[in-house]
Amino acid sequence: MPDLNAEPMKLPRVKWACRRGMLELDVLFQPFVEQHYESMSAADKNVFVKLLECEDPELFAWFMGHEVCPNPAFAEMIIRVRGRPAA
Repeated sequence: MPDLNAEPMKLPRVKWACRRGMLELDVLFQPFVEQHYESMSAADKNVFVKLLECEDPELFAWFMGHEVCPNPAFAEMIIRVRGRPAA
């Protein structure tokens, strides 16, 4: 579980962390960060940043609905980033 009391990562560093090796993930993360990151709570920012620490194949499987994310905080954030409930 992410440290929800930690100081959230600054926007420029988050934008850099959103640059992935898969275009499909870039297309999801970059607009989300631009539109929502600064207005998120510190706890949500920390969950998002921890989610970005996961490997691309794992993220791809979760975001595309091929696998269910076992971490409930990450699963909720995935739904938020996708902008719709998982299929």
